[in-house]
Amino acid sequence: MPRERIIAAALELVDAEGADALSMRTLAQSLNSGTATLYRHFANRAQLVGEVVDLVFAEADPGALRQEGRGWRRDCAAFATAMYSALGEHPNVAQLMLEQTPLGPNAMSLRESALSVLLANGFSPELAARSYATLSRFVLGFAIQMSGRDDSRAAQDSAVFHGVEASRFPATLAVADALPVPLDEEFAFGLELIIKGLGQIRRRR
Repeated sequence: MPRERIIAAALELVDAEGADALSMRTLAQSLNSGTATLYRHFANRAQLVGEVVDLVFAEADPGALRQEGRGWRRDCAAFATAMYSALGEHPNVAQLMLEQTPLGPNAMSLRESALSVLLANGFSPELAARSYATLSRFVLGFAIQMSGRDDSRAAQDSAVFHGVEASRFPATLAVADALPVPLDEEFAFGLELIIKGLGQIRRRR
């Protein structure tokens, strides 16, 4: 059985049933195969998880993130948005990323692209590393939220905000019409704040 078919089937399993459903036994059953076949390609579940995560990172298209003349701010925004979009297509994969640092070729290409942009635009190695880590963890945090997103719950939350006691929580009631903030809008706003903040830190240093 081709290695690529196993990885694709593992991703399909995670998409359909969640990160916890991914085991060598369950995957073998879904492929009508035995676990021995899988172990010929993967030493353990951790190695398989790394391959699944890297398959999703390939959808972010590392090679298309840098554009000549676009500027580091837009390149960073493109990097974060591409990761967010790829994980949005596979929201259960974010849980797998908590198990290990992504080190596959696609993940490393994304990292290399982002770090190269920062280093070429006046960021010191230390600041570039911290900036990349901040952006990556910001994206991961929102991706994890996507895995549990329920649009009906957002409507319930809105009703709760409007139902607070005005005497006890006047500030909350004052902004109730704007709550909860849609996740995609919250992501875009937070990303803008981070990139502006990185620009200020870069100028100071």
